[in-house]
Amino acid sequence: MRVRVLIVDDESLARQRVRRLVQTEADVEVVGEAESGHDAVALIRELQPDLVCLDVQMPGLDGFGVLRELDGGHVPMVLFITAYDEHAQRAFDVHAVDYVLKPVDEDRFKAAFDKARKQRANAVAAERLGELLETVRRLADGGAAMADARGEIGAVGNGANGVSGSMPGASGASANAAGVNGRHASRILVKQDGRMFFVKTTEIDWIEADRNYVRLHVGKTSHTIRERISHLEETLDPRLFARIHRSTIVNLNRVREMQQWFSGDYVVILEDGTRLRLSRHYRDRVEKQVGV
Repeated sequence: MRVRVLIVDDESLARQRVRRLVQTEADVEVVGEAESGHDAVALIRELQPDLVCLDVQMPGLDGFGVLRELDGGHVPMVLFITAYDEHAQRAFDVHAVDYVLKPVDEDRFKAAFDKARKQRANAVAAERLGELLETVRRLADGGAAMADARGEIGAVGNGANGVSGSMPGASGASANAAGVNGRHASRILVKQDGRMFFVKTTEIDWIEADRNYVRLHVGKTSHTIRERISHLEETLDPRLFARIHRSTIVNLNRVREMQQWFSGDYVVILEDGTRLRLSRHYRDRVEKQVGV
């Protein structure tokens, strides 16, 4: 996978050194150089590189100023290269790939560039998954509409024995885990505070596991039922719900965006701002779930 690199430094010799190091890497294209922060902003907007090797201290507009100017537009991966280590914490606060001190050591640069290459691969995977999630969301919209038209009713709960949960403050639920006629459940029967009511699965934002219980997050409220998340997952329509973590199921219609996190994991952001972790393991499962 080719990595397109822009080099930014106000010192000509420093740019030459970085260029030589970059060009020793396979599948790399140096798309340009900039000697000031303002030139860097213009080139990043024009060329949209994958990675910027960026000096921190430059006259006029420093490296952090470059990133502020890019707010709302294309923001590439950033590898800070500087003679000073005092800005290291700020570099990681803005999610820089790495922070390399001058004079740039060849082995240190290679290690930093390898991190950038892996992050680039993960970003491409995240973009691909985002497209898959959008496809699944469209399928879910159609499937939910068809289910409502058929008037399907399913009830899921705490297992085959039909015993309600007794955890203090928790809800209980009925036990028909397969839904009606083997179809996916469209409603969950909840027992709470001496009353029973249905929660439509399409109204659930996300589901959180807590040992032998799960919490159904519906808007600003939640309902706790005695049920294992793995068992509940089997009853839900895979066109509408995806397991994104061992303790989390999400309604795909509530997903607003995804952001790269650490070690191949991602953050799934819902429409209401809720941030959930998408683990690398379940990212692969979601891909298989939609048949790719």
